Amino acid sequence: MINKKQQVVVVKLGTSVLTAGSKQLDRARIVELIRQCACLHQDGHKIIIVTSGAIAAGREYLNFPTLPNTVASKQLLASVGQSKLIQLWEQLFSIYKIYIGQMLLTRADLEDRERFLNAQDVLKAMLDNHIIPVINENDAVATAEIKVGDNDNLSALAAILAEADKLILLTDIEGLYTADPRADVNAKLIHEVDHIDDKLLSIAGDSVSGLGTGGMTTKLQAAKVAGSAGIEVVIAAGNRANVIIDIINNHPVGTRFIAQKTPLEHRKHWLFGAPKAGKVLLDDGAVNAILNNGSSLLPKGILKVEKDFSRGEVIDICDNLGKHIARGVSRYNSDALRQIAGHHSQEIYKIIGYEYGPVAVHRDDMIIKQ
Repeated sequence: MINKKQQVVVVKLGTSVLTAGSKQLDRARIVELIRQCACLHQDGHKIIIVTSGAIAAGREYLNFPTLPNTVASKQLLASVGQSKLIQLWEQLFSIYKIYIGQMLLTRADLEDRERFLNAQDVLKAMLDNHIIPVINENDAVATAEIKVGDNDNLSALAAILAEADKLILLTDIEGLYTADPRADVNAKLIHEVDHIDDKLLSIAGDSVSGLGTGGMTTKLQAAKVAGSAGIEVVIAAGNRANVIIDIINNHPVGTRFIAQKTPLEHRKHWLFGAPKAGKVLLDDGAVNAILNNGSSLLPKGILKVEKDFSRGEVIDICDNLGKHIARGVSRYNSDALRQIAGHHSQEIYKIIGYEYGPVAVHRDDMIIKQ
C-alpha cells in the first residue's frame, strides 16, 4: 500500500546501485527500481530521478577500454554513455507507459539565478504533464564536478529546484553507521539524525566500489543542504526490497535526516545570496495585495523600474514613495518589466513576444520586510 499523501520525491541512484557492484549496468536491478517509481507515479506522486552511471555505461558500451586516468577520458566515457543511459531509462519506463525527460545540469546551472529559474520552469512543466525528469550531471563538459562525483549534492540542489518533500539517496549500504560496517563488525546503523555536525561528518567513509566517485561524505553534505531547505532526506540501500515505496510509507528504512521546520523561508534564503540588482515601485493596490493578502507581484501593479537587471536577480520591492516593503527574485529582466509594467498579465506575450508566467515576482520567491 502506498502513502496517499501526494509528494514530490527525488530519488538519487548511485553507480554502485545501478551496477549492483559489477562492472556494468544491472538491468534487473534497474527494472525493479523503475517498478517502484512507476507505482508511486501512478498513485499521483511526482517522481524525479537523479542518476549516476553515465561513465559506467560508456565503459560497458565501448567494451571496457584501457584509457589514461584523465578528466578527458572520463568525459569521453560520459559522452558515449550518457545517450546509452537515457535510452535505457526510456525503454524501461515505457514498460509502464511512462514518459521521461532528460535534464543535464551542472552546479553552475543552479547557481546562476536566471538558469535556476529556467531549469525550475522546465522541471515543473514536466511534472505537471506527468513526465518523470531524469537528471544527470553534464559530465561531458564538467571539470571539478566530475572529479568529486557530485551527483549527491546535485540531487540536493535538484530537490530544492523542485521544492521536493523528500530526497532519497540510494547507495550500496543500509545507511549511515557509527563506523564503516565493512571494517568494523560493531558498527551500528544510525536510524535518525536531527543535526549534521563535524563529528558526524568525521565518521563518514568513502566510496569503495571503485565505480562511483561519491561516498558517504557527499551524501551527508547533500542531506545538510536539502535539510536546511526543509526537505527530509533518507539514505538507504538500493538493493533492499521495496525500498523506495517503504520510505514513502514512512517505514523505518535506512537513515532518516529530519528536515528543518521552516522550509519555505529556508528555500527563500537559499535564493537571496546576491546584492539587490534593482528596484520596482508599486501602486497602492499592489502594495496592499502583497502586505495584506499574501499575493505575488503582478506587472499591473508596477509603476516604475529602476536600474538594469537580469531575470532571476533579486530586486527591492517598494511603494510609490520608494519605501522598501519586500525583496524578491524577478521572473523578468528590467527591460521586459518596463514594457509590461501597468499591463494585465494576459497581455505579456502580446507585448514582449514571450512569457515566463503571469507574475513579475512570485510570492514563494519573495521575503516581506519585517
